[in-house]
Amino acid sequence: MAATPEQPSPATPRRKVSRHRGEGQWARGHFTPLNGNEQFKKDDDGLNVRTRIETIYSKAGFDSIDPNDLRGRMRWWGLYTQRRPGIDGGKTAILEPEELDDEYFMLRVRIDGGRLTTEQLRVIGEISQEFARGTADITDRQNVQYHWIRIEDVPEIWRRLEAVGLSTTEACGDTPRVILGSPVAGVAEDEIIDGTPAIDEIQRRIIGNPDFSNLPRKFKSAVSGSPSLDVAHEINDIAFVGVNHPEHGPGFDLWVGGGLSTNPKIGQRLGAWVPLDEVPDVYTGVISIFRDYGYRRLRTRARLKFLLADWGTEKFRQILEDEYLERKLIDGPAPEQPLQRWRDHVGVHRQRDGRFYVGFAPRVGRVDGVKLTEIAALAAAHGSDRLRTTAEQKMIVLDVAEDRVDSLVAGLEALDLRVKPSPFRRGTMACTGIEFCKLAIVETKERGATLIDELERRIPDFDEPITININGCPNACARIQTADIGLKGQLMLDEAGNQVEGFQVHLGGALGLEAGFGRKVRGLKVTSKELPDYVERVLGRFAKEREDGERFATWVARADEEALS
Repeated sequence: MAATPEQPSPATPRRKVSRHRGEGQWARGHFTPLNGNEQFKKDDDGLNVRTRIETIYSKAGFDSIDPNDLRGRMRWWGLYTQRRPGIDGGKTAILEPEELDDEYFMLRVRIDGGRLTTEQLRVIGEISQEFARGTADITDRQNVQYHWIRIEDVPEIWRRLEAVGLSTTEACGDTPRVILGSPVAGVAEDEIIDGTPAIDEIQRRIIGNPDFSNLPRKFKSAVSGSPSLDVAHEINDIAFVGVNHPEHGPGFDLWVGGGLSTNPKIGQRLGAWVPLDEVPDVYTGVISIFRDYGYRRLRTRARLKFLLADWGTEKFRQILEDEYLERKLIDGPAPEQPLQRWRDHVGVHRQRDGRFYVGFAPRVGRVDGVKLTEIAALAAAHGSDRLRTTAEQKMIVLDVAEDRVDSLVAGLEALDLRVKPSPFRRGTMACTGIEFCKLAIVETKERGATLIDELERRIPDFDEPITININGCPNACARIQTADIGLKGQLMLDEAGNQVEGFQVHLGGALGLEAGFGRKVRGLKVTSKELPDYVERVLGRFAKEREDGERFATWVARADEEALS
């Protein structure tokens, strides 16, 4: 008898019939967890782990920590286990988490808008010295990170931070992370609009709120009214960029869907102008879209950029307006291109009140507890109570009287904190690297510091803006795709056939000026040992071949592969 659709022949494989689960979007009715991360978040809100840390884990020690808290929920309070010493990069991807975990933690202090008082910085420095073996790194998201933190000490660290108005709440995890802000908000002479009130209101509404503590993945934010575009708005999930509307005046241009990692995307304009007092409402609408419509099936597709890529900007704006704001947004202009390459505010600059701010450059964001307390004391001694961190691993002292500037600069320089740094000191960033990070394959911080020294010695007359970003793995925490020279850590073979640390090279990326991702030349890799030789060589060719006023990224786009190798 012939087979019918209802009765397949014995030779026809039976298809497994299952209920379509989509992408795990809550707004589509898919609430069943589709991976382990979604399961532990459903089992208990990450915000609740604080009580267990304070009442159980800090008293019973590391071995008492539940695995889902240890490698999951504790991130909601800024805690990651750090890499066990002595594990080389070749084992990063093959060892089990418990084999990589050390019994110490990285702890991230969130500094929204990069805003610090001298007292807060002093406390950060003292905690570093007492509990973190002196470690303290300034990140490219305006935070400070400690290492070597014991679980037993976490409640006391929280007590001291919170006593001066600081927090680690949702500094990590599938949460609304730190809100980047212009480090010269409210003081810069050329500022379009001060976004500080919006950052404060977003913090009040969103941070620590259980309504927004279970997102598909992390949610990165930025608010800046600076014409220098100083918060890397192009690579945030949401960004508000200062613009002047021809009819409505100063406000913000709305961007969504930026992000890097292994599938980088430049954020997209929604074409909407947002007044200052409406920024928190729009922020709440966008993060709610991410919570409700974001993809929760695969972690690799769970960032907002993937939803935006599938929807497009027109549909995203329509959903935002119709379902969440219940009103239309005002159309508005795009931000103007910045007039300068550097947007880190390093150097001496006049404020709108006649005083000055002084920006300075540590080496690849690496400082220590002693140095932070010395910076706080130095700022206070020169009449300042306010400092800022930047999105470029730099710091700024605000509110310095004109007759105190030279003395402050001398004091900073004595601490090896350059106010007039070389292009290499100013433009080199590095992620945490294999020293502490469980994802890293190669060392980064010391490599970056050594590279700076070598380039300053070899080509001291080079004075063009240049960014060199060093990352220990493919995840792009140091923004390798958007640097003039981006270096992605990997293991490779040297000329003798030995496995050594090295980097895949990306060239010609940029943010701000014609934002885009760097060019990858086929097979272009360099060992860590050969890195100074390579950078010196390619910068030498750029200096020789460039046209008048030509930027490095522009030269890279037209250079042949031999010139870049």
